[in-house]
Amino acid sequence: MYYEAIDLLKGMIQRPSFSRDEQQVADFLQQSWENAGHQVNRHGNNLWISAPGFDLNKPTLLLNSHIDTVKPASGWTKDPFTPEESEDEKLYGLGSNDAGASVVSLYAAFCVLSAKAQPYNLIFLASAEEEVSGKNGVESVLPLLPPVHFAVVGEPTGMQPAIAEKGLMVLDCVCHGKAGHAARNEGINAISLAMKEIEWFHSFQFPEQSDLLGPVKMSVTLIQSGTQHNVVPDRCEFTVDIRTNEFYPNEILFDLIDRQTGCEMKARSFRLNSSRTEPEHPFVQRALLMGKTPFGSPTLSDQALMPFASVKIGPGDSARSHAADEYIRPAEIREAIDEYVRLLDQLDLKA
Repeated sequence: MYYEAIDLLKGMIQRPSFSRDEQQVADFLQQSWENAGHQVNRHGNNLWISAPGFDLNKPTLLLNSHIDTVKPASGWTKDPFTPEESEDEKLYGLGSNDAGASVVSLYAAFCVLSAKAQPYNLIFLASAEEEVSGKNGVESVLPLLPPVHFAVVGEPTGMQPAIAEKGLMVLDCVCHGKAGHAARNEGINAISLAMKEIEWFHSFQFPEQSDLLGPVKMSVTLIQSGTQHNVVPDRCEFTVDIRTNEFYPNEILFDLIDRQTGCEMKARSFRLNSSRTEPEHPFVQRALLMGKTPFGSPTLSDQALMPFASVKIGPGDSARSHAADEYIRPAEIREAIDEYVRLLDQLDLKA
């Protein structure tokens, strides 16, 4: 299974798979898995396989990772679409770490686990549009699946379990002033109004802090205002990136912010909420027995779109994601296949 996983990953690297343009990789994976004897379901560029013997009396376990990538960062010294193995045992290529290694490791584990009876139904899903939180990714597939009890989401975590994940809400804000000549004492400067609001976003602390995720984090990341140097601007726009914890669902947080600020606000989406699976969950308990350390993740994944318990865990290192000369160590894939099987084989999700 290990050698097949490496070959599959090399095939993925060779085919560009940018978010919303994953067809080449989806076609390649579908053909590969059908050649291996699986019945592959497809919706857009999302692919899934169900283990035989589905039983409505059993809970359903979903194994998921994504096949899309970001575009290559500047600074690559290698061809991002040519898998290259180095003497120091690294496999280079775009998407190798995020999240091709998780895709092929979870698929291999799926094959091992589905070869014998398990106390759960098992589905493996390779999804699209994760990097842009697109609506044609995992969110579009979940209504087509049986009810899911628990999910393992493959992302580069060094095979440590992220049992909580911060959510995301992006606010586009506007302060309105009144135009005037900068040389005279006239107009109302929209930048000055915005500065007061931006200071609030910078300094305000919501009281509920998570033991795993910490406080809600608000960062003003974009500002735009003015037309020329001698005109007092009547409009200042700014964008706020908000990373939420499990205490503040996005819609509730929006209302709280709206009550305390004076700017015009619009949320781009309320979809991407924080998630958390408690340490008492059977999967987390088995991970602890294996010596793993649960943690809270500040980065977003498809967990945010899953309305059921989930844990993010996969081979690789998040620091390599979206970076030039991205790589995975093949040994990490070998380890991941083994550990996924050990974590999931005969796991009682009802315990």
